[in-house]
Amino acid sequence: QVQLVESGGGLVQPGRSLRLTCAASGSIFIITSMGWYRQAPGKQRELVAAVTSGGTTNYADSVKGRFTISRDAAKNTIYLQMNSLKPEDTAVYYCNAESKAGPYTPRENSWGQGTQVTVSS
Repeated sequence: QVQLVESGGGLVQPGRSLRLTCAASGSIFIITSMGWYRQAPGKQRELVAAVTSGGTTNYADSVKGRFTISRDAAKNTIYLQMNSLKPEDTAVYYCNAESKAGPYTPRENSWGQGTQVTVSS
């Protein structure tokens, strides 16, 4: 079982920045990918950004050029640097990880508890 702990959310004015952190712990042999999703009230959860174990990144079109995902593989931690924030970025941000507890175990999908990001003047 993998635990994901998120931090860094909060209230910020439009145009400002925030950095989210997600640390994974538990039964980890390998993390194949980690990423951030968000869910705004009344909307479906959507992918924001993800990074694979090989370092390949993927971003939602709405955040390209403003958000940057990075990882510290040694610490099983990812970061989401969010710049030029907009009110429409307001949502609960969830960390997600795909991992394996051993070389022959099935892939697991884990979620964090979520952290609120509110962009408002």
